[in-house]
Amino acid sequence: MFARLKAYNPKPTTELEFSTPYELLVAVTLSAQATDVGVNKATRRLFPVANTPEAIAALGVEGLKPYISTIGLYNTKAANVVAMAEQLLRDHDGEVPRQREALEALPGVGRKTANVVLNTAFGEPTMAVDTHIFRVANRTGLAPGKNVREVEDGLLRAVPEAYLHDAHHWLILHGRYVCKARKPDCPKCVIRDLCKYPDKTPGDAESL
Repeated sequence: MFARLKAYNPKPTTELEFSTPYELLVAVTLSAQATDVGVNKATRRLFPVANTPEAIAALGVEGLKPYISTIGLYNTKAANVVAMAEQLLRDHDGEVPRQREALEALPGVGRKTANVVLNTAFGEPTMAVDTHIFRVANRTGLAPGKNVREVEDGLLRAVPEAYLHDAHHWLILHGRYVCKARKPDCPKCVIRDLCKYPDKTPGDAESL
């Protein structure tokens, strides 16, 4: 499965736009219940003005809101992002910590966000399970589970070590563009014959 996904997309990465670990942390925090496209539109306005904990803290909640008002739950997210900046300055000298416990202690940061930052910013072999990965893991039979933690633990056991660093990105992109929720695009799927999902979308496989 992963050999095929790698052949199709050798160097997968997040679709969130960022240039530093802190920008990634902010972008992932903003992306909850929002699209990467929508977050990128907001951060293209925000980051040229404020892309450090110092600048975000100085902007304040009311100063931040206009930049992210197009994103869902922006009031709560603005409060979390500013509180996060202040905590980074107070407890971590303004640097994004590389430890899961320290990341999850930040306002607005849960296990999934911590996993994304650890993987994408720091190269750790973590697995951030979102709705796309949850769906793909269950449909394919790769790592079935009733909740995201079961799927995360199952994927960490199932994915070969050589593919573990990039597996999160392959699976999320596959779920976003091929193994879609309502109508999976099975004719374009490079792992169709390996998948255990019974209700495959009909159609002949296309040459890739």
